[in-house]
Amino acid sequence: MATKTAEGAGTGTGAGTEARKDDETTAAVDARDGRAGQETAEEQVPDAAQEEASAEAASGEHGEDGEDGEDGDATEAAGGKASSGVGQGAGAVVSAALGLVSLSGGWIGTVASAREQLVGQLQTSSTASVARQIKEVYGDAWHTTALWAGLFALAALVTGVVVLVRPAFGAPGRPQAPWIRSVAWAGVSLGVIGLLLAVLKYSDALLGLPSAG
Repeated sequence: MATKTAEGAGTGTGAGTEARKDDETTAAVDARDGRAGQETAEEQVPDAAQEEASAEAASGEHGEDGEDGEDGDATEAAGGKASSGVGQGAGAVVSAALGLVSLSGGWIGTVASAREQLVGQLQTSSTASVARQIKEVYGDAWHTTALWAGLFALAALVTGVVVLVRPAFGAPGRPQAPWIRSVAWAGVSLGVIGLLLAVLKYSDALLGLPSAG
């Protein structure tokens, strides 16, 4: 009976020892697994941070590209607007200048008139009537001056009208500068006046040839 008790006690002691060993082994495995999990989490954190930084950099590049695109579009629009304004302003000034030339005759009209007068003198004999001499020497020269003045006036009128109607064929909602419209209207007005005077002079309704009497 004592022997059985001793054997039971020994068996119990051995079982307890083995149970403790199993517990220690399980704890060691759990601790190792915990360390491994922690290391894996630590490795994943930098990876996640790196991915987030890459995403922010990519979004920043896209944003910069968008801003560059908007700046480029704004620059192109400003350049187109400036170019259109410069062209219209130049056309308005040219129209006004042509209108002034139509009133004064210009050097082309003066040279043409002098040439016509010279031709009249060469083609008219000294025995011709006074009325014929006046017409050939002076009348044709004055008509030539009026003709060139009318051409300049017509050019001023057409140029001014083109400048005034140009915004209707351009970008909608883009107003024309007030000074451009003012100068263009001045050119149109001078062109109308010059054309009217040229017609009156060419038809001898204004400052006609004197009577040879």
